[in-house]
Amino acid sequence: MAKLSSHVTALFIVVALVCAFNPVFSVEEAEAKSLWNTCLVKITPKCALNIIYVVFGNGTLIESCCHDLVQEGKVCHDNLIKYIADRPSLISRETQFLKKRDDLWNHCVSISKTA
Repeated sequence: MAKLSSHVTALFIVVALVCAFNPVFSVEEAEAKSLWNTCLVKITPKCALNIIYVVFGNGTLIESCCHDLVQEGKVCHDNLIKYIADRPSLISRETQFLKKRDDLWNHCVSISKTA
């Protein structure tokens, strides 16, 4: 139970960090709750942060996070990255982020098939 609680706390921190980096991060409560309930709970906080760093920064993928990403599912991955990329402070680079999102997904799927 403590492990689940620490995961939930860490995921909350991830969302808070994203909000801090995007001050115009105003979202509809229902949309945010839906993403949280269906997608963010499927991936470890460490991997969620790693994926954000890879797509939105210059992070290096932790290969073990590919399993979490593929388990999360393409729909959740696409929606979460698109959701963050749609923020006004990031919109000018949205195409770049969506390409990195798709490249990351394809890489992780190929690794998962060989594992």
